[in-house]
Amino acid sequence: MQLGEKIKRIRQFRGLTQQELGEAIGLDVRSANTRIGQYEIGFRVPKEEMLASMAEALNVNIHNFTSSGSGDATDIMENFFWLDEENRNIFHLVRFARIPKEKNNAVKDPVVYYHQTDDWPAESPVGMWMDYGLVNQFLKEWEVRREQLVKGEITNAEYFEWKIGWPETASDVDDKGNDLEKPAKKWRKDS
Repeated sequence: MQLGEKIKRIRQFRGLTQQELGEAIGLDVRSANTRIGQYEIGFRVPKEEMLASMAEALNVNIHNFTSSGSGDATDIMENFFWLDEENRNIFHLVRFARIPKEKNNAVKDPVVYYHQTDDWPAESPVGMWMDYGLVNQFLKEWEVRREQLVKGEITNAEYFEWKIGWPETASDVDDKGNDLEKPAKKWRKDS
């Protein structure tokens, strides 16, 4: 998702007009609407100082607008989150279960088995894991949040709030999906 699309998506999520966002970041009243519109369609690219003001006005992590693609854990997750916003059906998150050591010899191939139901694609899906403990921890929480969304335990708005506030909204989760700590930034409406 391009920068302008992210700005527009978050602005609309916050219920602001282009004029209101422009004024909130200190643009001249006469040009606020036009400037924000130009940023959103990609005609103009805001400077980093402007992006910082937008992030503050929209109450989101500036990383949503400045991702450098360096490949650190935060960049990886931000890219996943924005792909998820473009198409909520791209990612299907599944936690793998470890085979007890005494049964390791029973399974010779690295295959993950699943029940064939209508929820799975006709062709076998391919899972992915990373040997990057921090990313795995983040993915584990993301799987929990997606499951909460599917079960109706959180709303689409809460889910999006969790993502655009991340990592301040992050919380360690245990293997059962329970939050082990309170996040630094509130994202649930009832918490």
